[in-house]
Amino acid sequence: MGSLEVFLDTWTAMSRPRRLVPILIVGAPLIVAQWWYTNSAPGTAVGVAMLLSFLALGPASWRVLFPSGRDVSVPVVRALIYAALGIIAIGGTGLILPKLLGVYGTFLTVDPSLAIMLGLFWVGGWGLGRDIDLEMQIAQEKARAAALQQQMEHAQLLALKNHLDPHFLFNTINAIAEWCQEDPAVAEAALLRLATMLRTMLSGITAPTWPLREELALLDDLLALHAVRDPDRFQVRREGWDAVPDLAIPPLLLLPVVENAMKHGPAAGHAGEVSVEIEVQDHFVVVQIENPGPYTGPRPGGQGIDMVKQRLALTWGRRASLELADVGGRTRARIALPLSTLPPAPDSP
Repeated sequence: MGSLEVFLDTWTAMSRPRRLVPILIVGAPLIVAQWWYTNSAPGTAVGVAMLLSFLALGPASWRVLFPSGRDVSVPVVRALIYAALGIIAIGGTGLILPKLLGVYGTFLTVDPSLAIMLGLFWVGGWGLGRDIDLEMQIAQEKARAAALQQQMEHAQLLALKNHLDPHFLFNTINAIAEWCQEDPAVAEAALLRLATMLRTMLSGITAPTWPLREELALLDDLLALHAVRDPDRFQVRREGWDAVPDLAIPPLLLLPVVENAMKHGPAAGHAGEVSVEIEVQDHFVVVQIENPGPYTGPRPGGQGIDMVKQRLALTWGRRASLELADVGGRTRARIALPLSTLPPAPDSP
């Protein structure tokens, strides 16, 4: 930052109420006293000029000569320069200016008062300059901490997602391997459907978010993949898919929930309807996924649902939720996603 920028930045910082109010509390009585004892406009102008010379030069010159966070060369020389600037500012406005205006022996221009004003210049400039530097350092550290927190959360999300992708992939490949022995035609159809899914998944691996409609297309492929193997065991009901809001979500967020519904529903021998309903309620998009078969609580060794909960917490904090419940012998997963809390989702490639 150049010297001119430091001066401009300092003046801006001193105009903020937390500094301007104390400056006025100290400076206003001095100006009033100057006016009271001189009872003249020129005398009052001298007092105002002394105060303004301090505000214009004191804190900014300290910050230029002693920049925060840096080791300065020849500090003694810099201190002498700072002291000289104070003498020039206070001496110029307290000795030379009164002579030019024809004002003599005022409250602030007698020798004891000049010594006090010079001390105020040195100490006040140092104090305000350091205060401004500390405030800027705190703001920079807060910004840095926020950036590091964001990077950490992104890394955690990426780690969870990278763990989720092979989890789904290995399960599907193992199923197709079994189908190859039982029905090669079914295995071929499943491989083609899986290839479609992988193309969609690969487009989302590197993206922090993607549209909810892209996630639904992936879920459609997953349900179709299961239908290849067991077309008569379950039916799919979709509600609200045609009016999906333009919401950005982390990629592959809903996939493990639907996979879990299929695994513990139709694939576990529970025939019936699998439903995926989407509805906007207040400021949330609510996704409800139901499958046949009762919910009996968390299953030992299960990771998919826990991953989803972690990703929801990392992305939205407590605003998002995932709840599992038994509803009349069926398992319901209810996911609430806040609206307008993520950047707009990019169009899928």
